[in-house]
Amino acid sequence: MAAGAGFLLDLGFGLLLLAVATFALRTRTTYAAVVGFVAFGVLLALVWFRLGAADVAITEAAIGSGLTGLLLLNASAMLRHTESAAVGLQTRLPVRAAAFVAAAAVAAGLAVAVLALPSPAPTLAPMAVAGAPATGLGNPVAATLMAFRATDTLLEKVVLLLAIIGIWSLARDELWGGRPGRRHEADPKGTLVFFARLLPPVGIVFGVYLLFVGADHPGGAFQGGTILAAMWLLAIMARLSDTPAIDGRWLRFWLIAGPAAFVLVGLAGLALGEAFLAYPQPFAKPIILGIELAKIVTVAVTLAMLVAGPPERPGNPHR
Repeated sequence: MAAGAGFLLDLGFGLLLLAVATFALRTRTTYAAVVGFVAFGVLLALVWFRLGAADVAITEAAIGSGLTGLLLLNASAMLRHTESAAVGLQTRLPVRAAAFVAAAAVAAGLAVAVLALPSPAPTLAPMAVAGAPATGLGNPVAATLMAFRATDTLLEKVVLLLAIIGIWSLARDELWGGRPGRRHEADPKGTLVFFARLLPPVGIVFGVYLLFVGADHPGGAFQGGTILAAMWLLAIMARLSDTPAIDGRWLRFWLIAGPAAFVLVGLAGLALGEAFLAYPQPFAKPIILGIELAKIVTVAVTLAMLVAGPPERPGNPHR
């Protein structure tokens, strides 16, 4: 009976995902499409939970639905004045048919590849987590990312730093050092301001909780940092806060805090005669948590600034 109920639940999720995806693709307004995209991301996170991939589910909810949804909502608001001119334009039938055929071919190819996998599938997971007890971490995903793939995790934070540098380089010369994004307008008694006052305290607590619980359970600095970034952006969109000028020292400090902590720990490992990013076993867990603490702030600040975009206003807050 339970298996039958589970099958019906999974079937319902699958059909609902297809329906929401169809709505997002077929709707004629960007705002409705973004709402459909956010709903699709939330449903997809539930599907990942059903598959037992809690870490992927949290990341999908935080990045795929939350932060990306805010980015698209902001873009939708900026494009709203041009949308009326585009209403009524229809993509030609041959183009839509070609897109459908291409999407169906990709889906069929993925299905064939998954079904063709040997059972059980070959995996390096046992080897990757064999040394996990030495890190003191109970979450095998966190142990793999911070030990087995520590260099990759470090380079991911460097990529974020390079991305924000690339975004800022798009600013006009006279606005260099200014504030990213436009100054938002919001009704002080509106729904957006209400939620911007209500949600950030809860979101901050949950984001920090994900950081520390990620040592032994699904979660981590990236997921927690994404939630912190979303809460900050919500306050900015409600005009309860403003984006900082990009020449601020504290802003730049937090942008490099995560990679810097990683590099310092790596160099300390070399100095102790072991290897780059080698953790002393008795202190491995507190060292990793220290790196994660620096990472969560770096991720939050970097993602928020990436969504805000290049400087569009002078640094003077009164202008």
